[in-house]
Amino acid sequence: MRIIKVKLDRRSYDIVVGKGAIGLLAGYVKKLGLGGSAFIITNNLVKDKCSRGLTDELKKAGMVFKIRVIPDTEKSKSLAVLSSVVADLAKFDLQRRTFIIALGGGVVGDLSGLAASIYKRGIPYIQIPTTLLAQVDSAIGGKTAVDLREGKNLIGAFYQPRLVVSDVGLLRTLDRRQLRSGLAEAIKYGIIKDRALFAYLEAHGKGILSAGPSRLEHIVVICSRIKAGIVRADEREEKGLRTILNFGHTIGHAIEAASGFNRYNHGEAVALGMLIASEISRRLGLINDRLKLRIASLIKSYGLPTTIRGITLERIVKALHRDKKFIGARNRLVLIAGLGRARIVENVPWEIITAAIRGRIS
Repeated sequence: MRIIKVKLDRRSYDIVVGKGAIGLLAGYVKKLGLGGSAFIITNNLVKDKCSRGLTDELKKAGMVFKIRVIPDTEKSKSLAVLSSVVADLAKFDLQRRTFIIALGGGVVGDLSGLAASIYKRGIPYIQIPTTLLAQVDSAIGGKTAVDLREGKNLIGAFYQPRLVVSDVGLLRTLDRRQLRSGLAEAIKYGIIKDRALFAYLEAHGKGILSAGPSRLEHIVVICSRIKAGIVRADEREEKGLRTILNFGHTIGHAIEAASGFNRYNHGEAVALGMLIASEISRRLGLINDRLKLRIASLIKSYGLPTTIRGITLERIVKALHRDKKFIGARNRLVLIAGLGRARIVENVPWEIITAAIRGRIS
């Protein structure tokens, strides 16, 4: 097992990475003093494929638990589902010391973390990410949120988990599309922070999609270390350091919202967002054509989308104007000035932004 520390003083926690890592859960729960009552939030697909090992661990430890299933869709990140989940949690929690376990991908993790942050003004929660995307990115760092019709992640809080258990053995349940989605986030880390990771992803290409857990574990460990370091330096995104993690996300989120959250999954939208951000970087003279094409080639090699279909430019731009990272009338984008050299740029001319988006619409 590999253990990465997220160092945040009293809010510090471990990220445990490895095949079979879920077997360490009961020991951690006892060590952390979380209580003997677990409220598990998951979806039906994950429940059927991944919950057995978790519930066996809880039973061995003599814990009581309840499984709360939410729909397997981005639309579960809503105020209505959040309210329903918290109500069920309150019914289960009578006279118990309860903690939440988020068993699933980014949707489950985001909703669970927000529920934990608001119930009784905060109870502990554990992230057990079951997708590659969640293991390399969304389960780490304490960003929790639900969506509004007007945009993605508009209601949320920073609330750190007490533990992240990234059992790479669970990734065997994923289909190719889900693996590609997670690899989009890994590509992001290579672009903004780690040239060696970018080269590793280039060198191994499609082989990673069919490789055993060892290569995926290598990627999860590297990305987890990068994110843990960034979160430690700028937990609440107040210094501009954590903002670089949004490379590809600002426009990617707009693409998701403009499609009604049903055409592209998160990783696919981020891949498109990275292509557009790279083009904006080139148009501003921050990178050359060669690097832009190198990034596009890597994204394409993993079978991620490179063109936007079925969404108009107008709808994307409208969603983009609602981005919570914009400050008043000023836009703010994470761009790059080279591999491993992310840069936050404000007031990018809208004609450059719209031209770059238009170039990816087919």
